Amino acid sequence: MTLMTYRLYPMPFADRLILLRKKRGLTQEGLADLIGITKTQVYRYERNSAQPTLEVIKRLAIALSVSTDELIFEEDERQPDENLGRLLEGIKQLDPGEKHVIKEMIEGMIVKHQTRKMMSGLSSS
Repeated sequence: MTLMTYRLYPMPFADRLILLRKKRGLTQEGLADLIGITKTQVYRYERNSAQPTLEVIKRLAIALSVSTDELIFEEDERQPDENLGRLLEGIKQLDPGEKHVIKEMIEGMIVKHQTRKMMSGLSSS
């Protein structure tokens, strides 16, 4: 079970950081020491007045024992919807050649969608 299982509304990065830090029993200073930044910088991240770099996000995730996805994204924000999730689970059973065909089909549909979106944007300009 992940951190956001019972959330009913989106949790900003700053709030997620505070929750994870406290869950790990760390002070702002303790977290800062673990990842090699100042306490002031942790304070800024937690007040949403600054955004960490990718390198700091990686160090935060390691220090807080979570994935970078859990630190940054809402639960299920990067997951397929339930129906697609079941289909993707079924794909695991296929042989490599069949998986390749499905991969090509999905990539083709994405390119088609992106092209259609780009063309509709051009025609409305």
